[in-house]
Amino acid sequence: MSGNSSVEQLSRGSNEHAYVTLQDVAALAGVSIKTVSRVVNNQGEITEATRQRVQAAIDELGYRPNVLARSLVNRRTDTLAVVAWGIEYFGPSRTMVGIEQQCDELGYSLFLDLVSQPDDPNQERILDTLLARRVDGIIWSVPEVGENRKWLKPGLLERLPPIVFLSMQSQPGLTIAAVNNLSGARQAAQHLIDQGRRKIAIITGPKAWWEARERFAGWKSTMEEAGLTVSPSLIAESYWSAAGGERAMQQLLKQTPDIDAVFASSDQIALGALGAIHQTGRRVPQDLAIVGFDNAPESAFYWPPLTTVYQKLVKVGHIAVRNLHQMIESRRQQRAYVEAALTLIEPELIVRASSK
Repeated sequence: MSGNSSVEQLSRGSNEHAYVTLQDVAALAGVSIKTVSRVVNNQGEITEATRQRVQAAIDELGYRPNVLARSLVNRRTDTLAVVAWGIEYFGPSRTMVGIEQQCDELGYSLFLDLVSQPDDPNQERILDTLLARRVDGIIWSVPEVGENRKWLKPGLLERLPPIVFLSMQSQPGLTIAAVNNLSGARQAAQHLIDQGRRKIAIITGPKAWWEARERFAGWKSTMEEAGLTVSPSLIAESYWSAAGGERAMQQLLKQTPDIDAVFASSDQIALGALGAIHQTGRRVPQDLAIVGFDNAPESAFYWPPLTTVYQKLVKVGHIAVRNLHQMIESRRQQRAYVEAALTLIEPELIVRASSK
């Protein structure tokens, strides 16, 4: 038996077991456990030769630091929780992309808790789960719908990890990141007015949604400022779907056949509306212009290509994580409290053939 047999056995054994420990690395490298720990954590003064020997052992054994053990020592898990709904849809999925990108850049892992409905009543269960997992912070990526923020009671946030909320109206004491829906709708309505349109209808999203109400308010205020009529016959409500948009457009054309433009509160709504318009033989945009809201990738390939409001949802995800990181670090280092604030991201009108 050769003098290296014990090392060979250790190396072979490491491939047969799920976990390699600091002790294993120390034995293979011929150093103390403390020395291995210093190399792993990049701490202390160690000669370059020793560092290379330890690193070679780490590479050979496939050692990975025990994140759970480290979190117990440091009292941090480097994990952010995202409570979300609807990530199968374009908007929420883009926000998640931004969250994931910024988490990766800042060194956080993600724990995703999906709710089945925006008004899921199980907030207490969700929060208990996140507390049990000792997440460092929470992003509440469930849109504000109806009364689904009633669980926010005075004093509750002080007992929880830092939280950033998305897609809701300003509320004292809450840190919020959202698209400026009112501004986006104003841009859409003003664009149609600038194109000479005067009978401009709107297909709103479901009015229980804060975002839908903000877009409606932006359309309404812009119409009124331009001295244009705002009447019930110019308003139809839809869910965020093409089928809903088609039905709503049919309703509008029946109510007010001579409308010359429509602002659709999402690109999917606009898709259905376009179908209903084409079915009547009207030309877009010559007879009836249309603007959507989202800038979904497919909107550039609608017929005609859709003018739409670009929400910059990836940026919303980035900002949410950065704000949360700042809150976490402030609490951890016992610095001055980070003042809660509403961050509104300005959307951008993308003009295409459907409105000019």
